Amino acid sequence: MKELKPAVQSAPGWKLFGKVPPRENLQKDSKIIQQEYEARTGRMCKPPLQSSRRKNIEFEPLSTTALILEDRPSNLPAKSIEEALRHRQEYDEMVAEAKKREIKEAHKRKKIMKERFKQEENIASAMVIWINEILPNWEGMRSTRRVRELWWQGLPPSVRGKVWSLAVGNELNITPELYEIFLSRAKERWKSFSETSSENDIEDAGASAADREASLELIKLDISRTFPSLYIFQKGGPYHDLLHSVLGAYTCYRPDVGYVQGMSFIAAVLILNLEEADAFIAFANLLNKPCQLAFFRVDHSMMLKYFAAFEVFFEENLPKLFLHFKSYNLTPDIYLIDWIFTLYSKSLPLDLACRVWDVFCRDGEEFLFRTGLGILRLYEDILLQMDFIHIAQFLTKLPEDITSEKLFSCIAAIQMQNSNKKWAQVFASLMKDNKEGDKNHSPALKS
Repeated sequence: MKELKPAVQSAPGWKLFGKVPPRENLQKDSKIIQQEYEARTGRMCKPPLQSSRRKNIEFEPLSTTALILEDRPSNLPAKSIEEALRHRQEYDEMVAEAKKREIKEAHKRKKIMKERFKQEENIASAMVIWINEILPNWEGMRSTRRVRELWWQGLPPSVRGKVWSLAVGNELNITPELYEIFLSRAKERWKSFSETSSENDIEDAGASAADREASLELIKLDISRTFPSLYIFQKGGPYHDLLHSVLGAYTCYRPDVGYVQGMSFIAAVLILNLEEADAFIAFANLLNKPCQLAFFRVDHSMMLKYFAAFEVFFEENLPKLFLHFKSYNLTPDIYLIDWIFTLYSKSLPLDLACRVWDVFCRDGEEFLFRTGLGILRLYEDILLQMDFIHIAQFLTKLPEDITSEKLFSCIAAIQMQNSNKKWAQVFASLMKDNKEGDKNHSPALKS
């Protein structure tokens, strides 16, 4: 994936359902949310008290710091020998502390650079293994322990798109030619819409029309809100037309699903890693998976089963936080919907989201919910101190300084097993219970 420059300005964000004016959609930073809550409840963790002398020492000495060594003006009493010696000692301590901090920062920078070089070396060596050994023997090696461990560490950017395509598969048997057909159909519809309606009429019609293909025009509204800080998908950006084409072709390919907010983020991530036609093929097949299909078709019954399965493992892994959420009646849909709809590409930094996608392509839908539990585990101590509103705000706008090492360490600690049942078994039992419940509540047949 190419290195992208952040934009100076960002377009207004979006909410899952309905259009939101920019002013209503502004989100607070997670640190601000935490600080506001601490200030309101008086739970702010105060640092240990230090002497005023120690506090002064923590400031980096400037040229004016040496004034402490100077004698007082003639109109003031002269320093005593003890005071002059104390000032000299304070000054020496300040200089020593500044040097100590400078050395510490230098070591920190050196460590970061060393880790970066090591990471680049690991990526380079992993890339050779993927290209020369794994990809040529994909079917035979994809499930081996060695490949799965290498996969967990993150895919090299140069092979990421290829591995994603292979892992997602093409059960729908979509060809590049089929993509061109539906793209042409989308372009025809855009042309007919622009000729028959004004822009405002299109927005209103697209939001309410029963025909899902009318959602073609809704795509334009969301593209500007897709990774706004990158400024590459907005109008005039290098990937604007490409994203528009992939999403438009999909709405014609699957009019039963149409366009739903969140799709633009998924398509954008694929476009950054794949060629246009390949991105469309992966996009259509990915959205055809049971979990994605349930969410994007807003199948409430299926969504509730996914939430119920999530809560089983939530209670198993994080019982204290689970009870805390329950006490506020904070249900999974409040935070999970946004995460699942965009496959974390809107909630996490892009490079970290791609690493989540790596393992999601390996493990399937289970890993999406395991990642959610990993996020809750990472911020458990903070969330336990918050109320309903602040938890919801915090989980909607996660801290930007979240690192892959910390998150994946927490994800690895999550056990996706309950009473010797794995995710698939728990979900299957929920489906079975629901079917039996429907059967028991169904009206008796007339004789």
